[in-house]
Amino acid sequence: MWDALKCNFCGDCLVKCLYVDYDKDRAVSEIKLLMEGKKADILSQCITCCACREYCPTGADPYDLILRMQEKTGAFPISEDALAQFDSVFNIPSELIPGEPDKPVLSLCTMERMIPEGALDGQLFKGMAIVKGGDYFCLIGYVHVAKESPIEKNAQKFIDKMASLGRDIVFLHDDCYAMVHAKVKDYGITVPFKYMHLFEYLRNYLRDHQSGITKLNKKVAYQRPCASRYTPEKDVFLDEIFELIGVERPPRRYERETAFCCTGAIINVNRERAIEIQAKNIDDAIACGADAIITLCPMCDRVLRRPTTARGLKKIFITDLCRMALGEKPWPE
Repeated sequence: MWDALKCNFCGDCLVKCLYVDYDKDRAVSEIKLLMEGKKADILSQCITCCACREYCPTGADPYDLILRMQEKTGAFPISEDALAQFDSVFNIPSELIPGEPDKPVLSLCTMERMIPEGALDGQLFKGMAIVKGGDYFCLIGYVHVAKESPIEKNAQKFIDKMASLGRDIVFLHDDCYAMVHAKVKDYGITVPFKYMHLFEYLRNYLRDHQSGITKLNKKVAYQRPCASRYTPEKDVFLDEIFELIGVERPPRRYERETAFCCTGAIINVNRERAIEIQAKNIDDAIACGADAIITLCPMCDRVLRRPTTARGLKKIFITDLCRMALGEKPWPE
């Protein structure tokens, strides 16, 4: 949550932004306008990637300030039809698929339709219960339509729903982990259940089954989801996964703190801008010598399918990458 007392007006939040060209003076001016409750250029230029939250060296959370002002002013150029379509995710049928009682629950949120076919098959999730649908929607996606109030309004309900499962939970969706691990703290909500991110679960599984791993000896670029700006510390698990399965993460311009958004947030708001960002991102992945680009977020996976295919860059969902190392899937031709 935005904390004005922590802001030292360094300007890093917007100077480092990949989508605007502000110097320090302009960046500070924009923040001051927002603090005064006034409209600022960044409100319409922001693509809702949350990066400024991570860029802030003092933890003031300038993205929360931007988000709340976007909602207050209506400056983010999204249509009412698009908002209504986003709200409709609550109506996605919910389901609890029972599993073995000694295993955690795998939460898919509302992402099942976007997960690549077969990505959850095989030994990795065998015997786990699965929950999915609108009742388990984690809400963080509302930041991509410049709305804070629906998150705050429904946060406790979401936590209560997950707690009602009475089990440890593995979050496949990065947004869900961000919600539980970081965002609910803004509202003073306590999480009464144990949980872990998909990366940690995969790291643990691979570490415990090393005898079944065949090193892939590949280079891959990683498409980091926007929600990871809330929980960047978990990247260490991905590095450990890559080491376990014999994958190199070659240095590239747009990764880790300087990662590009997949543009799922703006593809229907400013298509030309989205295509330009996608092209820079894919060019960068190819230039670093990657054999493929790896996705974690199902939305990222869906958005990047067409542009990566057009450029001849293989796109692989993280669970499929692990299944390849376990001998369950071949490397794509």
